[in-house]
Amino acid sequence: MPRLQTNLPVVSLIVAAAIALTPAVLAQDSSPTDWSAQSTTKKPAVKKKSSAKKPAAKNTQKNNSGSNTQASVNPTEPTLVGQYGDWGAYTATPNGKKVCFALSKPKSQKASKDDVKRDAAYVFVATRPAENVKEEVSVIVGYPLNAKADATAEIGSSTFAMFGQNDGAWVKNAAEEPQLVDAMRKGSELVVKGKSSRGTETTDTYSLMGITNALERIANECGGSG
Repeated sequence: MPRLQTNLPVVSLIVAAAIALTPAVLAQDSSPTDWSAQSTTKKPAVKKKSSAKKPAAKNTQKNNSGSNTQASVNPTEPTLVGQYGDWGAYTATPNGKKVCFALSKPKSQKASKDDVKRDAAYVFVATRPAENVKEEVSVIVGYPLNAKADATAEIGSSTFAMFGQNDGAWVKNAAEEPQLVDAMRKGSELVVKGKSSRGTETTDTYSLMGITNALERIANECGGSG
């Protein structure tokens, strides 16, 4: 599965920078937690900060006309180039190589255990021309996946198996990826199911409203070919 080795650094960059941008599609609070066995070691007490307020940082970035998102200053960090329904279209140039991707967050999340907390979840479709990769589907589930259990992506009656590593999941059979992307274009919602290393099962439901336009935008931004 060679794609995994090239994906992981790009996935980390995409998620870290997308969180920093916080456009409307990402504006959901999440409470990270350790999904491994809970440690009995308490965190050290946090010292109280001085009551003196720090001067507010000046905003030197200008918003695009009609947009409430900020342009990225660092070319290695993604820039939101378009918001389409529940999907954002982004570009970035890590190490001088352009990457384009469409990204969304789940509309609803369920877990088989009560009071479960997790890091933020995302699904994105990336095109990396320098690596000859076009419309590759990736999922960040927000917790360490069970290595012995496949995650799944479901759209209507179609189910696609996904293999995972740490908190990321990719289409298990690369030949099915175009079918998944096509189903995403035609469907109304995507359901991602996974199982944590502690046995907790999760179900994340994503809206597919706007994904077609978002994919068209990243195709234009990255030359229309993988």
